[in-house]
Amino acid sequence: QVKLVESGGGLVQAGGSLRLSCAASGGSFSFGGMAWHRQAPGKQREWVAHIRSTGTTTYADSVKGRFTISRDNAKNTMYLQMNSLKPEDTGVYYCYKEQGALWGQGTQVTVSS
Repeated sequence: QVKLVESGGGLVQAGGSLRLSCAASGGSFSFGGMAWHRQAPGKQREWVAHIRSTGTTTYADSVKGRFTISRDNAKNTMYLQMNSLKPEDTGVYYCYKEQGALWGQGTQVTVSS
């Protein structure tokens, strides 16, 4: 059974940057798409970015041009580079693996104004 563990969250000022990681263990990582989602306080979880096994990426309009999703299959790890952070980016960030419909436990990102 594959397990996903996010890390890299924290508190940052508006305009700053963070890099999130999602490490997979216990099974195959290379196959299938993966994604980042986030959930702000009092709001529904929303999709942020997606990466196919081929490396093709797509982004939500709210993060396009500021966030970059990537994956290193050799390291069984997916990343989310977040630049020019805004207070509205605050929330718990989750990684998701399509194969097996797996979620990580989430990592908190807080952007202060």
